[in-house]
Amino acid sequence: MFHHMPFSLSASMAAFALAASLSPGPVNLMALNIGLKWGLRPALHHVTGATCGFTLLLLLIGLGLRPLTQWTPLMTAIRWGGVAFLLYLAWRLARDDGRLQCETRGSRGSFATGALMQWLNPKAWVASAAGMGAYTAGDLALVGHFAAIFFVVCYLSVASWAVMGTVLHRHLPDRKRVRWLNRGMALLLLASAVTLGRMTFGDSGMG
Repeated sequence: MFHHMPFSLSASMAAFALAASLSPGPVNLMALNIGLKWGLRPALHHVTGATCGFTLLLLLIGLGLRPLTQWTPLMTAIRWGGVAFLLYLAWRLARDDGRLQCETRGSRGSFATGALMQWLNPKAWVASAAGMGAYTAGDLALVGHFAAIFFVVCYLSVASWAVMGTVLHRHLPDRKRVRWLNRGMALLLLASAVTLGRMTFGDSGMG
């Protein structure tokens, strides 16, 4: 399948995937935080879940679910679910005491949480619809090719944030500094939740 695709098309797909995957956002911030708290191996569970979750969404939209992105009630529900989830994550980060490798059950990242974050992220839906519309036009070979490229680029992009967290894990042992870093990330998640909430109100004609 891959050797029939022009290199320029593959490069363009990869550039789109990199722009969508590498920029700061809730998924990447959580990869950073998990790497900081627990180290690389636990963070990679989150990375794998986020990558698989997004790739599955991308494939389903490419295989015919793209019209769902135009269904306002569904996208509104996803946005509100995303707002609630972001607020919960921000609250957890703000309350964190800064200890590294703590033994609190449920604190580690997980495959399921990483995947859920993608499915509750309206930007993931929009990026999937835009990418599939721009590059595949319903061609099944192109759908598979684009999804394969996106999987690799997404995994490496999110993993780079986990690696960054691991570096901080090794060189930032001061609990006070870790607490401030966590609170900074909590504020970024809160800002994302507020922006998402405003988008939802705007689409609903409520403000």
